[in-house]
Amino acid sequence: MIGGRNFDSEFSVFLKELKERSDIVEVIRSYVAVDRKGGNYWACCPFHHEKTPSFAVNEAEQFYHCFGCQESGDVIKFVQEIESTDFMGAVRILADRAKMQVPESNFDTEESIRKKKKRDNMAKILLDSARFYLNNLYSGDERADAHLEYIAKRGLSPTTVKKFGLGASLDFNSLPEYLAGKGYFKEDLIDSGVLAVSEKNNRMYDSLGGRLIFPIINAFDEVIGFGGRVMEKTKFAKYKNTKETLLFDKSKTLYNVNLLKKLKREQPIQEVIIVEGYMDTISLYQAGFKNVVASMGTSLTKEQARLIKRYTDNVLISYDGDFAGQKADLRGLEILDEAGLHLRVVPMPDGLDPDDVAKQGADAYQKCLDAAMPLIDYRLHSLERNYDLSKTEGKRRFIAAALKIVKTAESESVKEELLKKLRDKTNVSYSALERDLQNAKSETEEREEETPKEKLAEAAGTDKQQKAKRFILAAKLFSAPYAKELSVDELPLTDETHIIIARYISEHESKGERIRPSELFELLDENSAEFNAILDLNYGERLSGETAERFFADSVKTLRLEAIEKQIAECNAQYARAMDVNERKKISAKLLALVQKQKELKRK
Repeated sequence: MIGGRNFDSEFSVFLKELKERSDIVEVIRSYVAVDRKGGNYWACCPFHHEKTPSFAVNEAEQFYHCFGCQESGDVIKFVQEIESTDFMGAVRILADRAKMQVPESNFDTEESIRKKKKRDNMAKILLDSARFYLNNLYSGDERADAHLEYIAKRGLSPTTVKKFGLGASLDFNSLPEYLAGKGYFKEDLIDSGVLAVSEKNNRMYDSLGGRLIFPIINAFDEVIGFGGRVMEKTKFAKYKNTKETLLFDKSKTLYNVNLLKKLKREQPIQEVIIVEGYMDTISLYQAGFKNVVASMGTSLTKEQARLIKRYTDNVLISYDGDFAGQKADLRGLEILDEAGLHLRVVPMPDGLDPDDVAKQGADAYQKCLDAAMPLIDYRLHSLERNYDLSKTEGKRRFIAAALKIVKTAESESVKEELLKKLRDKTNVSYSALERDLQNAKSETEEREEETPKEKLAEAAGTDKQQKAKRFILAAKLFSAPYAKELSVDELPLTDETHIIIARYISEHESKGERIRPSELFELLDENSAEFNAILDLNYGERLSGETAERFFADSVKTLRLEAIEKQIAECNAQYARAMDVNERKKISAKLLALVQKQKELKRK
């Protein structure tokens, strides 16, 4: 079983050989700079921003672990994450690198084989549809005149149109007829998203009928979906995407990522501009800003943040002029910030979008980029629009809300700078603002205060036991000498990840086999937070020396006390339920023995 997947013996043998021929240090080195220090290789993590390397690569055990963001895995997982692909996609990339043939017919289950075949069929349907739409645009059919007029109106050159593969849907029926002639199954045509079925007559029709078509292409140059814009006023939405499918997931997709990937091959990308829509992207690209992608009109997601991070750590958000203050969009920006990206927000003239400014020339848009401000400054800028500062009440409410934002600044120098701006904006003295800031609560602190005290107490109570379990398992997993005599079978474990790790350790110890932490990546589900927390303990000297040995002994004592306390609680409950005098005497004797054992353990 690998990452929750079942494989037959032939494919398991193939995977084992693939890993043996794919040295994790060399694979990771092909993506990021790696240096050897001590027994491990180190790099700045490719999955989050950092200046000091905390991304460790264990050559002997063939796994990586970042002590900063807790990402970890084997060579397949690394390629899966860095290339934003699935398990089999990573296998194929590594197999191509190792010049090995993937046994396509023997991996995983029949369901996976069926799904791959369906995916391939859908990809062909989407590619054929893209070609069909493109041919329509320049077919000479008068129905395409509106599409061509719109393109001319937006100032797009034929070269740009070809670069982005723009096309035209002329009606609702010609695409279904064309694809049917290709011999595709009805189910695949509908599941691909390009066709839909009418509820009235059960006939298939073009889901983007009559619209200007924007092919959506992934980083592997596959057409995965389409966007469409209406050519006339209608009750329907101006822009519409094909539905989400096996290939197309908006939350994991960025428009123009395919050309961004090509740009990276030609030159280093210093920063990426993120806009909202297709036309913004295309207009900026034509104006010379080739480092641009679009968020598909949705709030940004963690998956999109990770995808951007493959190309750069620096992001410029360039949304429409009326974007300020929209909470959903601001949350999307915070997701980018949490991913470790250096984020700046580009202020746009009110009522204008990047496409409008690009029409004024590259210099006009560059001025907007030059005025980009850090996220925390932009949050204050957005907040101001919600209050009337000419009125006393409005000013006071603005200051109170602004101080909560200032409180989140990462350094005292940034806080000082923001307070000076707040002083100039409100005419309130710096010293008064500084005193209020000290008393103000950040948004995070307010959320914590809203959490019931019982839950906080419960979390605090379990934290000690959780840390003890993690440390014991880490010591056993990395063969600390002081942990040799302890059997993991006696540990009171309830967490599924802990149980799997303990079972692995127990089985290997009983057989006298070597414990290899990297093998656990084949037993645990991806992105196991608990496993990453345990791997975090294998850093520096945390598991070695007298301090570690004492902490291990304390951890064992903590868990033994936990087990006794549970038994005491059970005895008390049994005693309360018992009606028979003799039964109560037996329970009392057991309870006294447990209490005595508890006292002795506490004295040690």
